[in-house]
Amino acid sequence: MIGHLVHGERTDWIPRARIIVESGEARTFTPYDRFAQFEESKGKSLDQLLDELATLRAENLATLRAMKLAPADLERTGTHPEFGRVTLAQLLATWTAHDLGHVLQIARTMQRQYRDAVGPWRAYLSGLR
Repeated sequence: MIGHLVHGERTDWIPRARIIVESGEARTFTPYDRFAQFEESKGKSLDQLLDELATLRAENLATLRAMKLAPADLERTGTHPEFGRVTLAQLLATWTAHDLGHVLQIARTMQRQYRDAVGPWRAYLSGLR
């Protein structure tokens, strides 16, 4: 999963935001390769991937701040290869929702180890039912 996040930082969110800002709908986003992380992550340790993710995220957030986007900029549009017309606001919201989805996956995986240990309280823990 960390390799997937690294690949997204490199090829998805900011590159697509730049396309919207610089070209609008005239240039369709490059399709996202959902399997590229396997080759890109080959031979890298988890620590290396986490460091790479931290560096890329910091760079991408700095890039986003440097764009000095005004509220009107968030309504600018681009062309997604599958969905067609999308706004910059939608792209940025998806970046956040995407990451939160992975945080949820991690939390659920961590929670499962307590499935039996919590005994009858499992009835009150939605992630363990």
